[in-house]
Amino acid sequence: MDKMLYVSMTGAHNNTLAQRAHANNLANISTNGFRRDFEQARSMPIFGDGYPARVYAMSERPGTDFTPGSMQETGRDLDVAIGGKGWMAVQAPDGTEAFVRTASLNVDALGVLRTGNGLPVMGNAGPIAVPPEQKIEIGKDGTISIRALGEAPRVLAEVDRIKLVNPDLKQMEKGTDGLIRFKGNGPVEPDATVEVTSGFLESSNVNAVEEMTAILSLSRQFELQVKMMRTAEDNSAAMARVLQMT
Repeated sequence: MDKMLYVSMTGAHNNTLAQRAHANNLANISTNGFRRDFEQARSMPIFGDGYPARVYAMSERPGTDFTPGSMQETGRDLDVAIGGKGWMAVQAPDGTEAFVRTASLNVDALGVLRTGNGLPVMGNAGPIAVPPEQKIEIGKDGTISIRALGEAPRVLAEVDRIKLVNPDLKQMEKGTDGLIRFKGNGPVEPDATVEVTSGFLESSNVNAVEEMTAILSLSRQFELQVKMMRTAEDNSAAMARVLQMT
């Protein structure tokens, strides 16, 4: 009886964790550049002093879906997205290097080029600093060019270049903060073949229908687990009555 109760209890608990993962995907369907998390469940044996006759269910995130989202035109010069394969380097809040596929850029009061959520954009030698300017242009190769204050329209000066990389996706992982990082050894070297498209943002790769279907399926599984626990309780009560009769 305790085996049945334990299996159903762990199953219900992990159904809840799985629903949380799919709900997070669904909540970020409109977040530009978001990469959905995969989710799966498997049975794990319980090892101890005796024979491992009991198992429990475990929900886990085996990886991240790196399929690109669709390109959405904004017409804003500082809205950029990677065209094809590759990533843009940014500086995470903990100081490490992270990577994004798209960003709505802006220049803060100190002249630092940042993403829409405040992360500094990395250049050839660290975060990119932009001098006072009238206009900023971003080339396909990531080059940052500006028209300085008081200069003629055709006078442009190159300031820096966004660090563009194209590492093996097998070496990329998504952290708890939602940022993508390289898990290999050493820094990621720039790749000259990666191109930036200005005036576009990349949408999330979340499929709303798939996520809703998964959530509904997990809800039914949760109800089944609860029914199993109630059945175990009824069977225990029936056994107790039989023992009282004897």
